[in-house]
Amino acid sequence: MPTRTREVVSRERSRRVRSRAVSTLPILVVSTLKPHEVDLPYSSLVCPTCRTWVPINAPHSSRPKLVPHHTETEGSEDPVRCSGSNRLVSINISADQWFARLEEGLTQTDGRRSTRVLRKPGTRPAPAVMQIVGGAMDDRTARKLDQAHVRGCSTCSVRDAKGEFLRAADISARCADGRRLAQLAAHTKRLAPARRKAEMDGEDWSDRCEQGQRLLHEQQWAQHAEKVNKADVRRVDDALTALVQMLNTHKADAPQLTAWERADLLSAISLLATQKEQLKRR
Repeated sequence: MPTRTREVVSRERSRRVRSRAVSTLPILVVSTLKPHEVDLPYSSLVCPTCRTWVPINAPHSSRPKLVPHHTETEGSEDPVRCSGSNRLVSINISADQWFARLEEGLTQTDGRRSTRVLRKPGTRPAPAVMQIVGGAMDDRTARKLDQAHVRGCSTCSVRDAKGEFLRAADISARCADGRRLAQLAAHTKRLAPARRKAEMDGEDWSDRCEQGQRLLHEQQWAQHAEKVNKADVRRVDDALTALVQMLNTHKADAPQLTAWERADLLSAISLLATQKEQLKRR
């Protein structure tokens, strides 16, 4: 009597077997499973016992059942036979009904809202107007703004009994805007020499870049100027030859030019001749 050897790794799940064994588990009804756990076109489903995809043996027969399979995928070591092997299956829905249920489930899933909480970033306090314009303002503009604020603000100015302006108040006695403007004027005055130097360096650098680009363009043009000049002369010469042939035609049946047309041709010929002489002088 042949002895049965123990399998070392799980085998590939065949789609058709000839075993007459039937599992003691109740019949598995396909309509009770979830649509995404069944694939009727390929005759396979997810085994409820081991939760792996298993082919259905003889799906169009009178007694379809799950093929014998292991609990792990193919090639896994120490395989264990699943108790859902050879379990009878009742295919009580058609492929069209299964596909309709699958599409309905996908529509419902896509229409759900996400439950993930998206935290909004905290808003930072907006900077003061003086802080916004401080980086792009020169010392003269800052000084004029400070003087205009001091003359128009009763807190930042010292006035006589008649209300006439005498002088600016100390910085400690000024209002918030007055203190910011005074600090801005002092800051821009301190940075004025460095700002002017940076502007002059930037202008000098821009001039050098423009001069270098101009020299490079002149060098590149000098390499092709002779060829371009010859092409221009040849183009003007061809146009001049064509006009001369139109003026002095040798065909008997050629249309005769009127006085106005002849005058236009002569004017165009003289203009092209002048242009040709100018091109040759270059």
